Amino acid sequence: MTTETARHAHGPRMHWAKLAPEVFKAMSALDAAARQGLDPVLVELVKIRASQVNHCAFCIDMHIKDARKAGESEERIYLLNAWEEATGFYTDREQAALALTESITLLTDGFVPDAVYDRAAAHFEDAELSQLIALITTINAWNRFGVTTRMAPGRV
Repeated sequence: MTTETARHAHGPRMHWAKLAPEVFKAMSALDAAARQGLDPVLVELVKIRASQVNHCAFCIDMHIKDARKAGESEERIYLLNAWEEATGFYTDREQAALALTESITLLTDGFVPDAVYDRAAAHFEDAELSQLIALITTINAWNRFGVTTRMAPGRV
């Protein structure tokens, strides 16, 4: 194992935000714009769930902390990975947002099914749904930076 490989096994591959500061700045602006008009707790639930699906430990850690600051309960945070089985803990609106989050994040069939989209559209006005789609898209981009560069939880 080379020194470079050993470093990768225990830390980030690179500090992309420092190496591409204009991209980081643009991503931060997109993130701020995407969350406008959305409930802060819902924002964090969506970000945690997408990050769980994408296996982005850095983002999971960050957004769990942010969810707590926004007033989210420990119980709902713990159950988020199995939200479909714990439906009594999440509102219909939150469940619709989480279903859309998973569908956009996975795109397993190459598209977001009409039933998933329609479910979300039943709970969100068009402008709000547009914001939600932007939020989900943005956290997926953040996750891809984090996973690709192996950003470590608890570090900036």
